[in-house]
Amino acid sequence: MSTHAKRERLLLADLLEAAGPQAPTLCDGWKSRDLAAHVVVRERRADAAGGLFLGNVKPLKARLERVQAEFTAKPYEELIQLIRTGPPRFSPMSLKQIDEAANTVEFFVHAEDVRRAQPDWSRRELNPVFADVLWSNVEKTARLVGRRSPVGLVLRRPDGRTAVARKGTPVVTVTGEPAELLLFAYGRQAAADVQVEGDKEAVERVTTAELGM
Repeated sequence: MSTHAKRERLLLADLLEAAGPQAPTLCDGWKSRDLAAHVVVRERRADAAGGLFLGNVKPLKARLERVQAEFTAKPYEELIQLIRTGPPRFSPMSLKQIDEAANTVEFFVHAEDVRRAQPDWSRRELNPVFADVLWSNVEKTARLVGRRSPVGLVLRRPDGRTAVARKGTPVVTVTGEPAELLLFAYGRQAAADVQVEGDKEAVERVTTAELGM
């Protein structure tokens, strides 16, 4: 049975392949080639991936940038194939449970980074089971991804279920489907199909803030 992570991996690879190496993405300053290299480095170069999480440590950041540049220079088709085939057997991410936990949201968000950067993009219809998986992530990571919000921030599903991303006043409430809330909370506010309610100035501040990991 295919896992969510496996399905999102293949979808991301297909989108990157169709877009070509020079397509824009929602990741600031990155073309599709840069995004593909990032995904491969994250999975296959644990010796450099520390810079993704500890980017303020200069040696780790410098190493990550060097390795990222090496992979960015590889043939685009090779990068796509490395994404499709996944991590090597010795990688912890080759384990189904770890792959599911570490990559489901990662691949979903990056697939939308490719899809929504295109002028003719359309929303993807998600089945309720997967929507609940994404909502579970919103609930678990809300405080982490919302820690840089300059105002109080509440994420709300249309059915009324909520996750508090940041306590404080004034409060901005963002309402939308789980996928859209996830993208908003991960710093893709401009591309998320949501309703944002609150004081006008507070809304402007949170919609332009650097949210996310």
